[in-house]
Amino acid sequence: MLKTYPLYDLSIIIVNYGTVECLVRCLDSIYPQVTNCQVIVVDNASCDNSQDMIKSNFPWVNLIANDQNLGFAKANNQALEISKGKYVYFLNPDTEVKPGTIQSIVKFMDYHQDVGLAGTRIISPDGSPQSSVEKRYPGENHTKEEVKGLKGDIAWVLGASMIVRSSIIENLKGFDERFFLYGEDQDLCLRIRKLGWIVGYIQGAVVTHLGGQSERDNLPVEVWGKKFEAELLFYEKHYTKKSILAIRRANLVQAYWRIFTLKLTLPFCRDKRPGLDKLDKYRLVLKTFNTKKIVTV
Repeated sequence: MLKTYPLYDLSIIIVNYGTVECLVRCLDSIYPQVTNCQVIVVDNASCDNSQDMIKSNFPWVNLIANDQNLGFAKANNQALEISKGKYVYFLNPDTEVKPGTIQSIVKFMDYHQDVGLAGTRIISPDGSPQSSVEKRYPGENHTKEEVKGLKGDIAWVLGASMIVRSSIIENLKGFDERFFLYGEDQDLCLRIRKLGWIVGYIQGAVVTHLGGQSERDNLPVEVWGKKFEAELLFYEKHYTKKSILAIRRANLVQAYWRIFTLKLTLPFCRDKRPGLDKLDKYRLVLKTFNTKKIVTV
């Protein structure tokens, strides 16, 4: 992490796992904009030729090559150890950064001194908007005082494209490495707001995002399992036991009801696959919230 003074305006950190084709397009979109920027790619033991591709085609990239998949949070923390920028920009490999975006995010942070972290506008390849800004945290409607009194009206932004002050991320000692893949953006935003900073949104900075590329070979139920695990960790870390019990009851009631209605309607569906996937999801909700012991951090 930043130890003394910044050598660059910005350190761009990309964590890659098996998305070599996307990574090429991402780095190509960055290259024309990297004036006084440091670019770090952490490869989590990809089975494709990501590492060789970077070495051959992008010599200006600082490559950290892991021999195992350490997860998103831990890999980002590896890069933070060698980052030398005034700001750090976390960027997914399945993105393309529109012209002017890098300059826009740095200017935004320079001007808005009360903003600790900010997200950008994110769109799909067809130009349609993606949800990248949330005003509430998961399960917040079942809490009491846990997230009251925080500055700003943005709860968290999507981790696929977000910029943070290096001094803040250093103070927090990076991401919580217990979050392997999902939930780390929600956690980081809340931790920063608890320090008294605002989470911002940069409308003029635009990034195209494919989404889910590193998980494309996994079954939907496997992806949901990872998301539920991260969600529970977020609850245990930031909410009281009473709030978590309320969240668990609400999830169980919804899951029982959805399973009941899906079983009623599935026989009449021509394409049963979506319904079966939903059944798997809600059965997993039951398993997760019925068997996991609540341990508040």
